[in-house]
Amino acid sequence: MIVAALKYLHLAAMLCWCASLIALPLLLSLYGGAWRTDRGSEKLQARYAEFRLITHYGYVAFATPAAVVAIAGGTGLIFAGDVFDLWFVAKLALVSGMALVHAWIGHFILISAEHRGMHNLRSPLIPLALAIPLMMGVLWLVLAKPDLSGLTDWMPDLMLVPRGQT
Repeated sequence: MIVAALKYLHLAAMLCWCASLIALPLLLSLYGGAWRTDRGSEKLQARYAEFRLITHYGYVAFATPAAVVAIAGGTGLIFAGDVFDLWFVAKLALVSGMALVHAWIGHFILISAEHRGMHNLRSPLIPLALAIPLMMGVLWLVLAKPDLSGLTDWMPDLMLVPRGQT
């Protein structure tokens, strides 16, 4: 029963996190480049305030808690389900990549707030182009659970022996 509850929690949080990793770069690309140096327009000020609220709270109050809950639920599943296969290590590497993309999106949001737009930054669609293959890789690894034992042939012996043992 605990494993089922952890799976549900992990899946729901992963869906929310992945949705935010798609939505936030799209919001940044739609809103972020629209700000000019002309700050006198009230309509422009109102639109910028709306942009700041959506991106800030979307990141701080939705995306980050979803990421934390997804990772915590996944960590609980590791121990509750005794999952220690090589495909799982690959999944953890992809989830680490998703966490890095998450932090990069947070950097975009911070810079857009400090500089009133995305004038000096690269396209926020680059993190989106990185996040989608990472998410698809995680989904494939979880559903297919492929046998990746052939990868150990390429690893040095040092990586295949537990620490402190020979």
